[in-house]
Amino acid sequence: IFCIFEVIASTVSAGGVRLVDGPNNCSGRVEVYYAGQWGTVCDDDWDLLDAKVVCRALGCGVALEAPDQAHFGQGRGEIWLKDVQCSGNEGSLLGCSSDGLGSHNCGHSEDAAAICEGQSVRLVDGPNRCSGRVEVYQDGSWGTVCDDNWALLDAQVVCRELSCGPATEAPHQAHFGEGSGSILLDDVACMGSEGSLLECSSGGIGNHDCGHDEDASVTCMMDGISRVRLVNGPNNCSGRVEVFDSGQWGTVCDDDWDQRDAQVMCRELGCGEALEAFGSARFGKGSGSISLDDLACSGSEVSLLQCPHSGLGNHDCGHHEDAGVTCAGEINVCGRTEQGFI
Repeated sequence: IFCIFEVIASTVSAGGVRLVDGPNNCSGRVEVYYAGQWGTVCDDDWDLLDAKVVCRALGCGVALEAPDQAHFGQGRGEIWLKDVQCSGNEGSLLGCSSDGLGSHNCGHSEDAAAICEGQSVRLVDGPNRCSGRVEVYQDGSWGTVCDDNWALLDAQVVCRELSCGPATEAPHQAHFGEGSGSILLDDVACMGSEGSLLECSSGGIGNHDCGHDEDASVTCMMDGISRVRLVNGPNNCSGRVEVFDSGQWGTVCDDDWDQRDAQVMCRELGCGEALEAFGSARFGKGSGSISLDDLACSGSEVSLLQCPHSGLGNHDCGHHEDAGVTCAGEINVCGRTEQGFI
């Protein structure tokens, strides 16, 4: 018997989240995927900041409520998380503080839930779902955003809201073509940390002095192709860190490489928690370019490329300093659970 595996976008990885038994995909009981199965979250300390992380991870816009006491019915099986305490900016519930996976004293009568506003932003007429003209949903219809003061911080919020990684460009002047209908936002001024474009300061819904020739656009890093990978390790969740830039894969220097950087890398790959951050080419020396140096992640970034660094291609390293990482990722492979696959 042969098993053939293909890594596709719909593969569920450790740390994946879903909302079930609600009226739609953006409302329901919170469930987290770990160790090959879905489990619930205990409602102890569950609040709107925790729900905000769930809603953003699902591309469901703003969190409206964080119900407790099995509001959408009791789950079954494992209870994976308890005492979740998110700041609201994490890319995954597993990035939030908690008692640890599987540690709890709860019953399913305490299952946590989330109610999200639903998808409130989209990118259209671009080459893929992560690049295009920005449109916002309000009062039953989609409208565009004026490019007055439109900048990369605004684009960053859109990309994160859509789970598209970091923003790379914030084009003006209807770069992806003119929209039609309403212009819903103008003078948007995001700080970059908001969970939704509608949380950013603006002139107010429907207030503008623009035409569709000023429609704002966004290009995000993630277009369905992973920009990071782990190689030369025992599995896909352990190995030398490599980043895709300018048509080729390059390594990461171990200067300042630490557990927080590794945490971002593991989460970006859907490989769960970071177990160890290695330096000194632990998984062998790479070849070609060294893409990143002096990484300084906070640990909550969605992508390694969002972290502060010395600039793509700027470094003072050799390949004997290539960084590596080992993550705790798991997936069910041919009927058995194995470490380190996505």
